[in-house]
Amino acid sequence: MTDPTSRNRLDEEESPYLRQHADNPVHWQPWDDAALEAARERDVPIFLSIGYSACHWCHVMAEESFEDEEVAEVLNDGFVPIKVDREERPDLDSLYMTICQQVTGHGGWPLSAWLTPDGKPFYVGTYFPKEAKRGQPGFVDVLENVRRSWQQDREEVENRAEQWANAIEGELESTPAAGDAPGSDLLDTAAGQAVRSADREYGGFGTNGPKFPQTGRIHLLLRAADRTGTAQYRDVALEALTAMADGGLYDHVGGGFHRYATDREWIVPHFEKMLYDNAELSRCYLAGYQVTGGERYASVAHDTFGFVEREMRHPDGGFYSTLDARSEGEEGKFYVWTPERVREAVETDLMADLFCDRYGVTESGNFEGSTVLTVSESIDALAEEYDLHGSETVELLDEARRQAFEARSERPRPARDEKILAGWNGLMISALAEGGLVLDEAYADLAVDALEFARERLWDDEAGKLHRRFKEGNVGIDGYLEDYAFLARGALDCYQATGDVDHLGFAVDLARAIESEFWDDDAGTLYFTPESGERLVARPQELSDQSTPSSLGVAVDTLLSLSHFVPHERFADVAERALETHARTVESNPLQHATLSLAADRYAGGSLEMTVVADELPERWRGRIAEAYLPTRLLSRRPPTEEGLAAWLDALDLDEAPPVWANREQENDEPTLYVCRSFTCSPPVTDVDAALEWAADLAPE
Repeated sequence: MTDPTSRNRLDEEESPYLRQHADNPVHWQPWDDAALEAARERDVPIFLSIGYSACHWCHVMAEESFEDEEVAEVLNDGFVPIKVDREERPDLDSLYMTICQQVTGHGGWPLSAWLTPDGKPFYVGTYFPKEAKRGQPGFVDVLENVRRSWQQDREEVENRAEQWANAIEGELESTPAAGDAPGSDLLDTAAGQAVRSADREYGGFGTNGPKFPQTGRIHLLLRAADRTGTAQYRDVALEALTAMADGGLYDHVGGGFHRYATDREWIVPHFEKMLYDNAELSRCYLAGYQVTGGERYASVAHDTFGFVEREMRHPDGGFYSTLDARSEGEEGKFYVWTPERVREAVETDLMADLFCDRYGVTESGNFEGSTVLTVSESIDALAEEYDLHGSETVELLDEARRQAFEARSERPRPARDEKILAGWNGLMISALAEGGLVLDEAYADLAVDALEFARERLWDDEAGKLHRRFKEGNVGIDGYLEDYAFLARGALDCYQATGDVDHLGFAVDLARAIESEFWDDDAGTLYFTPESGERLVARPQELSDQSTPSSLGVAVDTLLSLSHFVPHERFADVAERALETHARTVESNPLQHATLSLAADRYAGGSLEMTVVADELPERWRGRIAEAYLPTRLLSRRPPTEEGLAAWLDALDLDEAPPVWANREQENDEPTLYVCRSFTCSPPVTDVDAALEWAADLAPE
């Protein structure tokens, strides 16, 4: 057979990131059996490069090294070069990023790893310049040194590879002895840690750049503030939300958020836009709106949803993955402004002056001679300076932003990665479903469209398995725990927003698959990779929050919620066992495990069941529930008639009604609410305000 490494094979791949490298002179291989076997046959190391399409330094290393004929000759002759999209293969990324962080003390992308033919790493790094500079070794020198070590010091290399593989297994796969599941005091402990890590001057967490959104910490703080009445918890959470909304992380013209801020003050972002950030941040701003009633937070959520619908949505309903940081070869060029460009875009000098003053647009700029927009002047200050009424100032600024948006739309746009990932779509579905309850029912329609897209194209109903990726009609990659867990939560949230039992049924199907494919009864944990999947150096778990929430944490939280509807399943037992297994890990650092800590809090305090017995959620009820911050709310809908309920039970293949629905009937043929937590229930009420009073009374202590 022809040696697969005799040519670059990435033109056969669906990933936009891999296709970006299909014309490289490097004979890139996808991670597959043919490439791995070629490394064994040739007895050469694997050079593994992991990145993603919107990664700035991935582009830089490609331009410097992977497009270079000299580098390609060394790579092709001495290695099997394999390119991996971390967004498609987070399992591989987790394995080799873990050892990179252990060995070098840092991580990032592009991730560069040298492996034995059986996948064990023995040298790791991130970005390497082609030639040595600023204390970094040159990439060609590294390649020559690694090849020399492989040929001359093979035993030492293989010993190191074995040690590093054991370190990965110990970090990611092994489980500790079980303890008692964390108690209700964990929330307060986590919130206290979050306060100690907070930047009280500039908002957010940490007193140096870069700064990341840290949405799990914000949810912890808001829930702890609600539970304990501690004003400091609330203040720190709101300071973070305000700082992100006012700074350059937020796109003040087009809506939506960039990946992270490069500086402490939240001024200059890394400009890529990720679907998952915009999903999780939207959920945070919805919570902030419920806590404060502040229209600014509602507006941020509205505009972010608008950006996602406009720029990230497939015509049939699913959501694309990312927008690149670069356009016209420059990072951020699409998003930045100068006073001259503002005046070209905006009709009147007054509006241009207001826009520049409001968003800090100056001749010197704040980013390479241009300006990243930030909120630099208050509306009141501008109104006073320009002798305008406040409402008039807002109207003029809104019109200036609209005109700036139209002008910006004519610029060359950043590239879009149009693969559709099940898990990331699950995150966006949850955010939109919650937006449908809190802001506008139209957002729930978008959530349902995306859920149906995933269900029709990525879910194999007969096999009970989920695929991870859809791209231009091509479906591939076995789903990981994050795909099942995030999409199950999204389906459950669609049921809460719409009352459609089919969405609940899909959530239950996904949860059953989580138990069968990811639960290990002996280890007492949910692994990230499916039992039927590829065997790698280790089988990872995902306990801590990374750029996305912990998949194990979301799975536990969702299983606990779904157990109310199918108590005969093992969902609650699996969740409890997982919390017991990881109790000491979570308790030792709840902030690092924010999502798992939130799941543990649901377990300790119970869900707030709000069972609505009605054909439709009354409009006033929707409004009042939208205003109420109820972080463990489970909005359980059921038909008002026994015939209707029987049809639902058939749809879920249930022999009898679960307690959340059983014996819960309408009072006087009116829509009726039942509120319960931990086996304590209100009487049936037909007044939503009375129900919310009961909800407050049943809050855990």
